[in-house]
Amino acid sequence: MLCHAAGRDGMSGVQPAASFGTSYGDPSGGEHSAGGPSSSPHHPSSPGEECDSCCRRSPVLLPCWDRLQRTAAERRGKWWREKTMASGKAGALEPSNPATEAAESSPDPSSVLLAVGEGFPPEVSLFFSIESRSSQCLNSQLQEAARKKLWALESDDRDVCALFKELSARLVCMQAQEDRFLLTFKTLEEVWKFSTYLTLGYVGSCLEQLLFDQEYWLNCALMEDTEIRVTVDEDHLATIYMGLLLQEGNFFSRAVPGVWQLEQEGEEGLQLCKNELIHVKNVGEESKWEGTSLLTGQRGLVPVTALEPIPHPFYQWFLKNYAVSFGISQEIGGTTSQPIVKGRCTATEDHRGAAWDELSFSKGDSIEVIGFLIPGLPWFVGKSLSSGTIGFVPTRYINPEACEPLEKGLAFLSEEEKSPLQRVPCNGGEQHFATLLGDLAHTDITSVYRLDGFEPTAMFPKVPSEAVLRGCKDTQLLQSWEEINGLATTSTSELSSPGSESAPATLEDVLLEKLDDFDDPKFFIDLNAGHMEDADVFNPILTFLNQDSYVPSFQSLYDTSFSFLNSTFYGFSDEDELVLYLETSRNWAKRTHSVWAHVRLCFLLGKLCIRKVKFSQARVYFEEAMSILDRGFGDLPLLAALHVNLASIYLKQNMKHKFSSLLGKTVALLVCLPGRSFSSENELEVMMYVLREAIAVGNAPLEARVCFLIVKLFLQLGKNDEVLPFTEHLQCLTTTLLSPDTSSVPLDATPILSYLYDKKYLPNIALASARLFVPSGIKGAPTPIWRAGFILQNTSKLLGSQLERSSIPALACFYLKQALHFSCESRAVPMQRTLCAILSRMYLQHGVLDGAVCYAATAVTLSRLTGEEEAFESSLSLGWMYLLNRQPGPAADIMWQLLRSLHGTDSVTQGGAVHNLLAIALKGEGQVQKAAEHYLRALHKAKETGNKRNQAIALANLGQLSLSHGASQLSELYLLQSAQLYAELQGSEDLEMELVRVLLWLAQAMVNRQRMEDGKLCYELALVFALKWHNVRSQLHITESLCHFYSKVSPNLQACITYHEHWVSLAQQLQDREMEGNVRQSLSQLYQALGTSEALRRSLDCTKQSLRIFIDLEESVKAAEAWLQAGRLYYLMQEDELVEMYFQAAIQTALKSQNFSLAMDLYEKAGDTFFNGSRNRDRAVEFYRGGAVPLARKLKASKTELRLFNKLAELQIGLQGYEKALEFATLAARLSIRVGDQLQELVAFHRLATVYYFLHMYEMAEDCYLKTLALRPPLLQCSGEALYYSKVYCHLGNLTLHKLKDEQDAAAYFLLALAAATELGDQELQGLIHAKLGDIPDALRGPEGTPGCATYRPRWLSEGGHVV
Repeated sequence: MLCHAAGRDGMSGVQPAASFGTSYGDPSGGEHSAGGPSSSPHHPSSPGEECDSCCRRSPVLLPCWDRLQRTAAERRGKWWREKTMASGKAGALEPSNPATEAAESSPDPSSVLLAVGEGFPPEVSLFFSIESRSSQCLNSQLQEAARKKLWALESDDRDVCALFKELSARLVCMQAQEDRFLLTFKTLEEVWKFSTYLTLGYVGSCLEQLLFDQEYWLNCALMEDTEIRVTVDEDHLATIYMGLLLQEGNFFSRAVPGVWQLEQEGEEGLQLCKNELIHVKNVGEESKWEGTSLLTGQRGLVPVTALEPIPHPFYQWFLKNYAVSFGISQEIGGTTSQPIVKGRCTATEDHRGAAWDELSFSKGDSIEVIGFLIPGLPWFVGKSLSSGTIGFVPTRYINPEACEPLEKGLAFLSEEEKSPLQRVPCNGGEQHFATLLGDLAHTDITSVYRLDGFEPTAMFPKVPSEAVLRGCKDTQLLQSWEEINGLATTSTSELSSPGSESAPATLEDVLLEKLDDFDDPKFFIDLNAGHMEDADVFNPILTFLNQDSYVPSFQSLYDTSFSFLNSTFYGFSDEDELVLYLETSRNWAKRTHSVWAHVRLCFLLGKLCIRKVKFSQARVYFEEAMSILDRGFGDLPLLAALHVNLASIYLKQNMKHKFSSLLGKTVALLVCLPGRSFSSENELEVMMYVLREAIAVGNAPLEARVCFLIVKLFLQLGKNDEVLPFTEHLQCLTTTLLSPDTSSVPLDATPILSYLYDKKYLPNIALASARLFVPSGIKGAPTPIWRAGFILQNTSKLLGSQLERSSIPALACFYLKQALHFSCESRAVPMQRTLCAILSRMYLQHGVLDGAVCYAATAVTLSRLTGEEEAFESSLSLGWMYLLNRQPGPAADIMWQLLRSLHGTDSVTQGGAVHNLLAIALKGEGQVQKAAEHYLRALHKAKETGNKRNQAIALANLGQLSLSHGASQLSELYLLQSAQLYAELQGSEDLEMELVRVLLWLAQAMVNRQRMEDGKLCYELALVFALKWHNVRSQLHITESLCHFYSKVSPNLQACITYHEHWVSLAQQLQDREMEGNVRQSLSQLYQALGTSEALRRSLDCTKQSLRIFIDLEESVKAAEAWLQAGRLYYLMQEDELVEMYFQAAIQTALKSQNFSLAMDLYEKAGDTFFNGSRNRDRAVEFYRGGAVPLARKLKASKTELRLFNKLAELQIGLQGYEKALEFATLAARLSIRVGDQLQELVAFHRLATVYYFLHMYEMAEDCYLKTLALRPPLLQCSGEALYYSKVYCHLGNLTLHKLKDEQDAAAYFLLALAAATELGDQELQGLIHAKLGDIPDALRGPEGTPGCATYRPRWLSEGGHVV
């Protein structure tokens, strides 16, 4: 397995172990498991797994070829068994051990393809785990948060698909519960690119950008302490790659030692050498493949067993795309563990140079290495310390052990070579981002008024966590106030921004060290025929070019841009004239034996021929220069330029022998001289050839060095598309040449990579690369300010918006603070103020108002050192932050101070801005009258300057002040004037968002005055403006108001549904799953209220979608309610087979989370569905009696139990199950006495009386009715009581008259009912009772003293109650 970690140590994707895992601070959030890294289920533990945080290397994908062959053989054995079984030939001979047979005979390529294509699934799993750096444990809290985010993304995976598409992978699916993504690949390039990004640490960083929200990014301590480890099965990925490689049938392999000799004997085929590179061009069905040797160029058949594909995808790509017409030269050797060295070495043998450029020396002589000595190269440039001569030294005659390796962490380049490559072009450089940060920090608060409480950029979300609040107040990055105040005496230059140096205008200027200023000599070209024969005319140029050593003036002659055409020569109309002049000069150089001038003129003429693509003519000039040069080491740049240009022409013209003879010394001049400037674009071809040889022989130091030079030249030439693969490969190679204890890398190319990814519009990868960059402090290299600016810019691209003051992403928080720390160290006060202002706005936008106030206060202190204008702006901003944070007191203090400072000045607009904010502060303090006065002053100053926008804001604030104190009519007047002024202004987003706020206030004023139609118009007009500018936050606020308006203020069910649906779409845009789930539940209720079959279907759909969301968010209570609601809807839709299934799912959800109170409530609500319905009413008994009652008893919820027995009694009465009804009614009556609630007791006994009546137990019924009357006070308290008395006594009268046949008692009951009805004043009821009494003889004048039968009937319950 390959395991890679993403972190913030800059090179976490490629750093060695010593520097990986450095803790930047204690975690301020997150819960850590007790175990170490092995506690994660996805951590590599077996020997076949590899963790990239411990052993960084370049991405090697392919497993051993013999392992794949064994797998193929196993697949072939399985196929054989299946085949024989299918044919019925049980006795067929089967290989006893497929793996053994594979070792004894060559495998069938088709079986290899079978193993690759069918034996392995085409997908690969990418696991991730989120760990704490400090404890080296899994952060279970963040892991769970990431899972929830993945669950949310499963329903809409467009963002995840886009991310993996950028990472060159194809997403098959996400499995949140297992913390993994399933990926697949269709091309070789996809596997190569993905494995590169994995090695460089980009995959983990990209996942971090995908999975975490703003609260994580604002918690800098937690972010520093967190790393995401991603784990991929290396063998599986390699197998996929191998399958794609074999399918393509065009790849490079090495000859396997010890295998190919036996295969070759007695056969015709390609003769192989050990480790030789073979270009396989045709994978056939036989045991031999067609291939071409890169060493000899011969073509033939090669046994499969003799080949092992080159394991690195970059090598396959490079060898295929940068082919040469002839084979490998064998001039360059492989290397052992020897590093690149410098210094002095000792000669081991005598040597006499065969040519003028070779150094002669004796055994034991000390030789100083000029530049580097790279193992495997046949030559290096050396200087004899005894004779002082310089020349080429054959490496086989010296002992390099006395030499010293390069400085720690350099490996293949000099210290001076680091800086130029780390600089990025001017349109992505330091000054560009310093300017960008300055623009972000600037605000219009000094010239534009503010609406009360309205900050369109602020989210004002949920209350942030304590960790975020602690982090935003962390001022340890800032100097103490004493230090800041002490800076007042610092010179202006020291206070300037660290990014204020002017950036070079071209990429070449960036990548080349600038030479000291000097006056280049210039030569006028005079082609007058008479002058051409005058030697004196050519003396100046010959004298200049005949110097025997290099001088800075020669730089323009040797560079790649042909700058000598403009800087050294003038007066010619076209290049042909210049060529004629140089040819004549060359002839005079010959005549005067000016060797150096002759050589340099030949070189210039050769360069001009190359420019015109006249390579043969250029070769003649270069060979002439080489033939006459007999002491060239005084001008090494010229010697190197001659060798490299001539070698490139030999390469182009396929002159193999000449090229091979020149190659050894050319390579020494090309790669061993640090800081050498390039002379021609053609050098690329030679470097590509050398890189090819380095790969062929496995010379890693040479490979790294050449790759570095290729990158440098590509960048200098501006070939950004071509340079990217080499830069990525170089970044991977930087770690392979280092020992594990080395804490630094030779070259951090992440700034260039970030720039290149940005140009290719790969915002996720560009952002990941920039986040992994750690500023080195090297002069000219990118600083934390560059990193912060770059991250801000690319995060905005990622979010699909322009980087503006209104959208500072939370992801940039940590990097802005790092830039602030850097600015503090460099004492750059203006940049400190800029960064504090940006941090303040960022915290404001993300709802952390305490942090906004903290950084705004720091910006005020710093601005006092930069100027009055900056101090005034910062003070106003701080006051505004206080007001938004509901701290009117400190805000008022600041405004009073600013008013005093403006006294006597003519700053009308600034004065108006101060009065406006002061009025808002006074309103917050309850000083309404003073607030109104200052609003009017602000309004007057806005009218004085003719600023309609400020007039509109002042009027709106006056309207809001009136509205908040109940003066709706006055408020409406001010707000209408404000709206009219906004209508006159040209519509911009800022203006119309302010108008939205005014319209909302106006709508509220209209509603308060019962003008519903006008209020509705204002709400909907506000929504139109918010929709116009795609302002989701404003739309959300207005939509909530409209939903409330149409549900409570002016009910309209259809309109309410429409706006709830828009609310759902807004929640989806904000990716707020909890909000979406809640709104869908409300929408479900609204559709249900419509009552149609189609509306019920839509209601069910909303409920199911909210159910999925609540399950994903692990909101068990809401999920259970959603299950229940779905069951209710199925009941209404008469799909009865699903009703109880959903009810049981709801109850089980509650029981699973041990929420018995919720389960009891759900049982009751499920029963209520049947109880209140028209079908299957008997099913309610199971939910009431079997589910809710036991839980009520367990929880000792007596009132709930009483309510349930009352419902059960009522249900049985309705179902005519009177015996069961009596049981439940009796239990309810007993419970009601225990509960002690007289009203509940009355209800229970009344229902019991009803049951007795239905059971024909009339005396018991009479007793229960009398019990209910005994529970009421003897004096009537209200009309409701009188009505109850009247009805119960009427019922008793009917019962005794018709069932008990007691006319006298019946008459008494009716008389009592008549008394209650008379008290009630109900004439109709009185008439009814009179009619009843009229049916009883002598009822109204019965004989006194003659008791009725009731005197003799028993009173079990009503003893002591009303006596009839």
